[in-house]
Amino acid sequence: MSELTEYVETESERSKVESWRLHVLIEAGYPLHLAERLAASEADLHRAVEIVSSGCGHTTAAEILL
Repeated sequence: MSELTEYVETESERSKVESWRLHVLIEAGYPLHLAERLAASEADLHRAVEIVSSGCGHTTAAEILL
């Protein structure tokens, strides 16, 4: 496989993962702008959901995670 093919596959997979993360965060009630930032970051997705499930506000949770 060429380097270009590997890069395209990696970007495609990354895009799919980010899309799935975005969906999970929106389902957890994060506003779109925060969900997009978190989805694109290295923040722990399970922790992001857990924090708001425990009563933390979405903005505060994003500040903690980012």
